[in-house]
Amino acid sequence: MPEPRSSLAGLIEAFLYAEGGSLSIKRLVQLTETNEAAVHAALNELAQARTGSGLTIVQTDTEATLAVAPKESDALRSNYEKELGREIGDAGLEVLAIVLYRGPSTRAQIDYIRGVNTSSTIRTLLARGLITRAGNPLDGREYIYRPTVELLAHIGAPTVQELPEYGTISSELKAFEETERETGPFTQDHERNTTDTTGGGDSVGSNELSDTA
Repeated sequence: MPEPRSSLAGLIEAFLYAEGGSLSIKRLVQLTETNEAAVHAALNELAQARTGSGLTIVQTDTEATLAVAPKESDALRSNYEKELGREIGDAGLEVLAIVLYRGPSTRAQIDYIRGVNTSSTIRTLLARGLITRAGNPLDGREYIYRPTVELLAHIGAPTVQELPEYGTISSELKAFEETERETGPFTQDHERNTTDTTGGGDSVGSNELSDTA
């Protein structure tokens, strides 16, 4: 039997169910008239309470949603991956892998890891609701891209840490960045020759490749 949940956890669960999609942590704070710490605690409580059921709580640092539980996800994941592959192609899957396993990334960082300009792919992923973007507090010329809870729900992972081989792949990406730190876009003072205007016109350096890979 699931553990009884607190009134706050139950209220949040009701809001998530009624929404039928994701809600931001800030919106949940407003709806419940509490604070972020209380909302995160209630979400963790909900995740524990739903252990063994067909649904679970999927959350990032900025939003949360109700989704299919991991034990049922294998039956759905293969189909969703095929659909995603048909919709966004190999380039889209590679960009998603970067933001999932590396974490929040700028377009310059994604471009550098892939070796090609990814502007058009990023626009497609934004339009599909698979990634989200926010201004980079360290550089007003660019955005930071993150996976959405809808993406995690599609692939059946309650958190990014539960992705297949997360520890290994994320460590390999960190090791790659360390070797490229002198020339790659992985430090605050790195001077880029791009301005990220994804979603509008693109301003890119003349040495960048088109997004064909």
